[in-house]
Amino acid sequence: MRTVPMYLSLAMLSILHATTTAFVPPTSFLTKTTTTPTTSSFQMSKDADMTPEEREIAVEKALKAMTAFSNKYIANTSTKYCSDLSIPAVVIKGLAEHKVTLGAPLCPCRYYSDKEKEAKDGFWNCPCVPMRERHECHCMLFLTEDNDFVGDATEISFDQVNELSGGAPGMV
Repeated sequence: MRTVPMYLSLAMLSILHATTTAFVPPTSFLTKTTTTPTTSSFQMSKDADMTPEEREIAVEKALKAMTAFSNKYIANTSTKYCSDLSIPAVVIKGLAEHKVTLGAPLCPCRYYSDKEKEAKDGFWNCPCVPMRERHECHCMLFLTEDNDFVGDATEISFDQVNELSGGAPGMV
């Protein structure tokens, strides 16, 4: 079994840091979207009206749902998790965060200039089109046997996801 290079683990941790924070100022709930070349509007995130307690409950529920989805998808596609389970744990956490903030499990491993637009488009919502069509998951969440980093695990528990991803915000 190969170990995941440190730069990949660090990259996944940076994704986690970029998608979650312990404190989110109220103005960060606004995302700028361009409606025409000359005008723009601001849209509220799906969790903007939630109290911290409501958001914590929503994230925990989404984390459980995305963990169950990932395990089911692994079984249905005959894929496996990465040999370093912290990789899928961080990806699942990012998917759960996006499910709460955007209403869809948008891939957390990509940069988007407009996350809401991408979530509505659906191309990068998990499982993304490349995964569904070619079994190519650039997040290293669903790996085929020929991938150098494939592990033996075909299941990950909510507790593992929570522990290996550093816990959901407010769930430490």
